[in-house]
Amino acid sequence: MEVKAKLRYLRIAPRKVRLVADQMRGESVAKSKGFLTFTIKKATEPLLKLLNSAVANAKNNFDLEESNLYISEIRVDEGPKMKRWMPRARGLASKIEKKTSHITLTLSEIKETAKRTKKKSEAISVSKVSEIKDIVDEKKTKWKKEDGSVKKLTEKITPKKMFRRKSI
Repeated sequence: MEVKAKLRYLRIAPRKVRLVADQMRGESVAKSKGFLTFTIKKATEPLLKLLNSAVANAKNNFDLEESNLYISEIRVDEGPKMKRWMPRARGLASKIEKKTSHITLTLSEIKETAKRTKKKSEAISVSKVSEIKDIVDEKKTKWKKEDGSVKKLTEKITPKKMFRRKSI
């Protein structure tokens, strides 16, 4: 299972980010976090945030363990450049390019685990209107109160009004 996370428009030149990213490639998540924590470079903070985001994606979306993940691919691409001008002598101007980076981080599993699928909601196939009425009647029996009256769906599901324009 591969898990991807992207960081776009980072305001650091790709050449400088690649210095840090090359050291992380192929390493486990724990080792990379330790490396990023103690390296003194400007690119380490955004890369650590990106790594934490990718690990959170793996845990929450795919039920993967952090100890079983490693950085299979980290790619640093060039983003758009902001063009600026610096006044120079004799009325000239020199060009300044403020570079940006796009970073793509891919995590993979060290040992493959069985794929887990999420439960899908059941769809009901109905061919006649009378079948729909029967299904609705079954649902109503679940909502009946002890005194025989039927609960409104809004009583159960929707909370009280949370935002009011005028105070009470």
